[in-house]
Amino acid sequence: MAELKTPLHPGETVVKEGRANLQRGAESVGGKLALTERRLIFESHEFNVQSGPDEIPLGEIVGVEKVWTKFLGVLPLAPNSLAVRTREGAEHRLVLSGRGAWREAIESQRSS
Repeated sequence: MAELKTPLHPGETVVKEGRANLQRGAESVGGKLALTERRLIFESHEFNVQSGPDEIPLGEIVGVEKVWTKFLGVLPLAPNSLAVRTREGAEHRLVLSGRGAWREAIESQRSS
């Protein structure tokens, strides 16, 4: 997998990484997801309409739940997404392979 463009903080290391899509409104933005011991980082591919990185500090996450991917945000398609909820009430929906392993890894880093 390509190296992250988002700079890591001193002493920060990538624990898990893989391909993912982040739901931004009606667009499912393709890119890569990286988990460090401090944050969850999503970097979009450059060819998406809504490009750019998103990052969520692990201390801001209040829940990680397995959910269904929905077509146009309404029609359930497949049980292959995670909903990451933050203290501010935001929900970040990620479509990825191995969502159970991702959930466990995020929860493990949150409790460390």
